[in-house]
Amino acid sequence: MIDRKTVEKIIDAADIVDVVSDFVNLRRRGANYIGLCPFHNEKTPSFSVSRAKGICKCFSCGKGGTAVNFIMEHEQMTYYEALKYLAKKYNIEVVEKELTVEEKQEQTDRENMLSVNEFAMRKFEDNIFNTPEGRNIGLSYFYDRGFTDDIIKKFHLGYSLDNSTALYEQIKDSGFSVEHAIATGLCGKSNDRIYDRFKGRVMFPVLNISGKVIAFGGRTLHPDRDKAKYINSPESTIYKKSYELYGLFQAKKSIVKNDKCYLVEGYTDVLSMHQAGIENVVASSGTSLTEGQLRLI
Repeated sequence: MIDRKTVEKIIDAADIVDVVSDFVNLRRRGANYIGLCPFHNEKTPSFSVSRAKGICKCFSCGKGGTAVNFIMEHEQMTYYEALKYLAKKYNIEVVEKELTVEEKQEQTDRENMLSVNEFAMRKFEDNIFNTPEGRNIGLSYFYDRGFTDDIIKKFHLGYSLDNSTALYEQIKDSGFSVEHAIATGLCGKSNDRIYDRFKGRVMFPVLNISGKVIAFGGRTLHPDRDKAKYINSPESTIYKKSYELYGLFQAKKSIVKNDKCYLVEGYTDVLSMHQAGIENVVASSGTSLTEGQLRLI
């Protein structure tokens, strides 16, 4: 938790005109500034920003507030995330209250699990574009489905090599904890043997609303060998499937802009919609829609 003095320092430093100008083209009108509202479509500017009052407001849709409120709404961030965003923008060191030993361990585990997932995603992306196996098998699959390089890169799609220990060896050699790789579901353990759970599959990273890699879905390209067409990351400290939606990170701005969200069944449905120009779309990845997912939307 960020301590009160640091919060006050961030709020005092956050110039509302400066913050909004990162996203909206403002022009001066009297003592205030005005521009097109970023929260709905309009042709006549109705979004007013007051430096003296430290607030912004759209006189058409009613959205606005302080610099923190604006970042929360525009970037779909939590209050804590918005404060961290502004602290980084204004080079303010974030001082947080002392955590208990258990809280520190939980935070460390969470950060390490996110880090190993990020590492794995980059390796899967590298495989699909820069290895013969990845190009010939993984990339060819996505091309056959009609997906472009832009969509493949936008959703960080990748390929897990058809080798039982390829990713495990890379994780170990890069200094990441194997225990965290097992906890996220990237690797499995049977007796004393550690293996890659997603070998020989095209990979769909699942990002949370802040863009952190929290899970993966893997589709087999060997249906004669693999019983399960899809396997997904197990629930963990960083992934609760009933509270996450595939594609939400890529869709959040469009959802806010259109005030509408389309729900589809699976990963490739989301990709197809985006490629067709419909970006306010997410998937529940085959599970029933939950209250947690509705609250997230």
